[in-house]
Amino acid sequence: MQLQPAVAASLESWHRMIASGDLSALPSIVDADAVFRSPVANKPYASAQAVVLVLNTAYQVFENFTYHRELATDDGLSVVLEFSANVGDKQLKGIDFVRFNEAGKIVDFEVMVRPLSGLHALGEAMGARIGAQVGAFKAPA
Repeated sequence: MQLQPAVAASLESWHRMIASGDLSALPSIVDADAVFRSPVANKPYASAQAVVLVLNTAYQVFENFTYHRELATDDGLSVVLEFSANVGDKQLKGIDFVRFNEAGKIVDFEVMVRPLSGLHALGEAMGARIGAQVGAFKAPA
């Protein structure tokens, strides 16, 4: 499946940021109204600021982060990225579901993680770093 050109460019930028360890360009590929769907929260976090905060923090929490596979949807606007990482002594596997708009901006970033022990470690580490901040970004019911 072929990604739409703007999506392909943004995804390439995302992979460059991950490889370099420098996510400073992240705001340039996130839509103002983007949402982040956490594997540990019921409601999504709304706004580009929330998405950038969560992704930057997760990148700092993860150790040995590696993407393994990438799949695209038929419309060329969404990707599924399989990854593995460690949080402390816990190993985890996960999937990033990323939806872009036609301008190539991230509009929805959803993460799923397994096993439960890895998810717990991730939730605790994220909560310790940004728990107080991120609650303000919860989307209304």
